[in-house]
Amino acid sequence: MIDPPDPTAPHRLPAHTPICMGCGPENPSGLRLAVYRLRDEVYADVTFDERHIGAPGLAHGGAIAAACDDLLGFTLWIAGTPAVTRNLAVEYLAPVPLHQTHRITARISARHRRALHVQGEGVGKDGITRFTATAIFIAVEPEHFAAHGDIASFGELFDRLIRSVGGHREHDSDEGP
Repeated sequence: MIDPPDPTAPHRLPAHTPICMGCGPENPSGLRLAVYRLRDEVYADVTFDERHIGAPGLAHGGAIAAACDDLLGFTLWIAGTPAVTRNLAVEYLAPVPLHQTHRITARISARHRRALHVQGEGVGKDGITRFTATAIFIAVEPEHFAAHGDIASFGELFDRLIRSVGGHREHDSDEGP
């Protein structure tokens, strides 16, 4: 586990990459989630706009799912391992209006070998839970990203993660990607 400096205060987590569609601050079409950790949860506030429109005045379900995938993935800082999404399910409980802030909160609900089970919810400022999400992430070695993408674009993100867990990884193959 990677512990924040002060577990009683929110701790801002670094973006996956500067151009990540979910949390990248330099992606003009992205959600630009600013993600925080507080104890064993992560959270971010999201406000969908015209870039994310589905039905008139409402956020597209795919944009909501993208926000959930990105935010739920930040629980990997709590688990202390890089991982990839195996499964994501979003339950849409109420329409999500554009230009209204919703807080997405997530936590790890279970861990079995390399599989991390995560759950989260999106709540409007009005207190209405508008969507929930569950996901399974599979822990992988950093080499997975080198083999299937551009690990250099992560910058120091993986170095920080690997240093914080002392380079230790689980090697069970029962739950492989």
